[in-house]
Amino acid sequence: MGLCWRHLDCSERAVVFAEARRGSSQREIARLLGRSASTVCGELRRGLERGPEGEERGYCPQRGQRTYEQRRSRCRPWRKLVPGGGLWRLVCRQLLQFRWSPEQIAARLARMQPDDPSARVSHETIYAAIYAQPRGGLKAAMIEALRQGKPKRGTRRRTLAGSAIVPERLRILHRPEEVQARLVPGHWEGDMIKGAANRSSVGTLVERKTRFVLLSRMEGNGAEAALAGFTRQMVRVDRGPSGAA
Repeated sequence: MGLCWRHLDCSERAVVFAEARRGSSQREIARLLGRSASTVCGELRRGLERGPEGEERGYCPQRGQRTYEQRRSRCRPWRKLVPGGGLWRLVCRQLLQFRWSPEQIAARLARMQPDDPSARVSHETIYAAIYAQPRGGLKAAMIEALRQGKPKRGTRRRTLAGSAIVPERLRILHRPEEVQARLVPGHWEGDMIKGAANRSSVGTLVERKTRFVLLSRMEGNGAEAALAGFTRQMVRVDRGPSGAA
């Protein structure tokens, strides 16, 4: 027997039924299934079928399965957000009509019923209830009403920033060997150092062979300012000390 206990499945109930019909004892059935005798005893009692007058008719695996499912359903926690319930209608109205976020809905429910925990739910419960619905128009409308109307929870939005905006021929992995190995001077790398709250920035130019560093003043924080600043600095490097402005 394993250390992790598990419930009997349909095939094991069929074995219990066949062995019980043969007259095998509970311990023999338990050894055959690799279970404890108490598990087999409880299953035989759970699936015991009786006639109209109360007489015992023996073990029925279908009855045992139904009894097991009924008892398991009573063990599951009670769901607060059930489609068609009053709390569900309130959440749908606030989400669809007022386009409130689940966090706002959960906070409002807590203020409406401060002394009744059963009348309020968390925002995670609202999210789970929305995405757990079967496919349909209501589910699509509720997901669309969310601040981030993702078809599935946890999926990332695909924007231009997340795609490759650098041409394939200009990517770093396609650099020539003399640039990659720093064999000859004359190849520069640029970067930016931004200040507090991105209100200012300074460009840095590093020569890959000699590690010589130049600082470039930036007039802004965007791509146009970076291009202008680096271009101005590289023009000064090409002119040399005599042609520097």
